[in-house]
Formats: sequence, C-alpha cells, structure tokens
Amino acid sequence: MKCTDLYFQLYHKEPEAIAFCPLRVAPLGAHIDHQNGVVHAMALDKGIYIAYSRKMSGICEIYSLQFPEKRAQFHVSSIPQEKQNDFADHLRGAAKELGEKYPLRYGVSCVIDGELAIGGLSSSAAVIIAFLTALAKVNGIRLEQWETIKMAKAAENKYVGVNCGKLDQCAEVLSKANHLLCLDCADDSYQTIAWTGKPFVIGVFFSGLERSLATSAYNLRQDECKAAGLSLLAYAGLPYGKFRDTVLRDVPRPVYEEYKDRLPGPFKCRATHYFTELERTQKGSEAWKKGDIEAYGRLIFESGRSSIENYECGCPELITLYGILTETDGVYGGRFSGAGFKGCCMALMDPGKAEEILAKVGRAYLRAYPQLEGKYFGAACGSADGADLGGGLTR
Repeated sequence: MKCTDLYFQLYHKEPEAIAFCPLRVAPLGAHIDHQNGVVHAMALDKGIYIAYSRKMSGICEIYSLQFPEKRAQFHVSSIPQEKQNDFADHLRGAAKELGEKYPLRYGVSCVIDGELAIGGLSSSAAVIIAFLTALAKVNGIRLEQWETIKMAKAAENKYVGVNCGKLDQCAEVLSKANHLLCLDCADDSYQTIAWTGKPFVIGVFFSGLERSLATSAYNLRQDECKAAGLSLLAYAGLPYGKFRDTVLRDVPRPVYEEYKDRLPGPFKCRATHYFTELERTQKGSEAWKKGDIEAYGRLIFESGRSSIENYECGCPELITLYGILTETDGVYGGRFSGAGFKGCCMALMDPGKAEEILAKVGRAYLRAYPQLEGKYFGAACGSADGADLGGGLTR
C-alpha cells in the first residue's frame, strides 16, 4: 500500500496499524435519506486506508496522498472552532466529536490513501470513519457501530457544514458482503438481505469532475424538500413544527396526492421524487429478495431519470454518462452515485461483460468530452463488509 510506504519514508519506521473504511454505492433511495426515507446501499471492496501510529504529544499530524496541500496538523485539545477550509476539516470535525465524548490524550501521525476517485462514493464519510477508528484506537477507546455512525455524521453536519443524512455512514459501517443494506432513516431500523440471484459486479464510472457538497446545490435541495413537506402539511391542516425539523416522511402519501398541484414547481418536483423513490426502494427490496437483477436494475434506471427530471441534479457530463449506461448491453441498471453534483455514476453489471462495458462506456464518454482524457476512468468492484472499528490491522 502506498500509505505504508510513504509512512516509512516520512517517519523511518513502520506504522503501528492500518485503519480501513470502504467506499459505498447506493443503488436506490437517492436523495431521500435526509427526508427520513428508506435507502439501499452496499459497501465496496475499495476504500480509504490510514497508516498510523500514536503520538504522545497529542498532535495529529496528517499527510494525504489525495490533495495538493497534502499536510495538516492540529492538537486534540485545541481544535479550531471553525473549519479551516482544507482537506483536514473532516478530520478536525471527527476529532472534535470524539473529544466531546471521551478524553483524548494522544494524537496520531498518519498517512491517508484512497482507492478510486473522490466524488460520489462517499470518501468524505469513509475518511472520517477511518480516522475516528485510528484516533480511538490510540486512546484506548472501542467505538460501537451506531456511535461511530452518529459521530461521523455530526462531523460533516456541524463542522464541515454539509447537511448529509446518515446513509453514507451506515453503508460504510453496517454493510455485509453480498448483501443489500436496507435502512429506514426514520427510526434507524435496517436489514441486510442476502443476494441469491445470478452474479453481478458493481461498476464505478468517474466523470473526471470533482465536487464539494458544501458548495453545491445539495443543501438547497434539502431546503426545497423541507419547504414542500411543510406546505403539504399546512394545506391539509395537519400539525407541523419548525422548518428545520420538517421532512417529507412526515407527509402521508394521500396528502401529497391531494395537494401536490398547489405546490410551486420546484417544490412539487422534489416531493414527486421523494414519494416515487420511496416506492422504488420498496419494490427494489422485493426484487432483491427474489434474486431478480433485471427488475432491480430497471428501478435503478428509473431512479436515475427521476434524479434528473424531478430532483434536478446532475451536470451535463454525468447526465451524458447516465445516458450511455442506459444504452449499454450488460448494464442491468445505473444512475448517479451520491448527490449527483459532479462525481461519478454507478451500475450493476453482468460480470461476463464487465471489461467490454468499461471499454465501451469509456470510449463513448470521451468522444463527448475528450478534454477529460486522463481524468475519467471506470472500474469494476465487488461488495464488501463495513469498516472494522477495532483499529485495523496491527503491524
């Protein structure tokens, strides 16, 4: 691993351990986790690695292979109250959350490396979870799954400033290989459903464009969903609370059907996406239980279309990539991965046609966007277990 080699070059010793957190895809449930919807997810067999050792001084010394600035440093007892607008903000947020619950005496020296590109696979949640695992380990803390999920989510919400739901963190902690994670974000209940159908692989198609959720329309879309929910409840004469606490899951489906045409255009579109996506996850669970990859894939394509038309996310490059996937033999289903504001697409693919699919999609995409040659790439992945919160592999 590059991170272990670089760690040795920097510190002239082997790291004490390596923390790992997988990346994730979410085939169904697009954009509804923050509205307390039901979402589907799988962890990938690719992810974020952190080679690390304890620092007795309490300083966290971080080197990242993925960012131009590469280095950052802070003390566990004096984390800046405001984000510093660099790659280490996610780690500062993680340390702050951990330090508010547990006394932190030691810091870490660490080198971070990631497989696959950032943008769309929730590398931000993965690096937070891996760093939480490492910092907890050197301080003698054993984190539980839901404790980690909540801390990681809070780090993004409160420190970084991204109003993400809990899908990413749950997918990267709770997933099981060859299973589908079905999470109800209203009450955190979940099940993992084993796959019994014919084999598939997970395709990841990176557009070549990186993005930051904090500066995209991601937060605006959430506000539009809340506004739609509040309006529908008001039209129906139903009780409602504060704007910030309102979600579309609070709205009964019959209320949406009766009053949707009274909503302003954007609010109606967001509500329409929510209710149709919730229905797709329900149908998808049944298709998965039956091992029907074709039916499940069709639902993924429908989700992708609704994300474009109703949720109105996706840049021209990603929309083009999605369109190519819909026309490629051997792709059961595909859509934007993540928020859809740049980043990548994911797909479930016939493993026997995977190499052909990767080549065909790449050629078609680069014909449309030749300037992204060298930045675009496609990869085939398998599913994996969630993160090992025990601290990783001790060397």
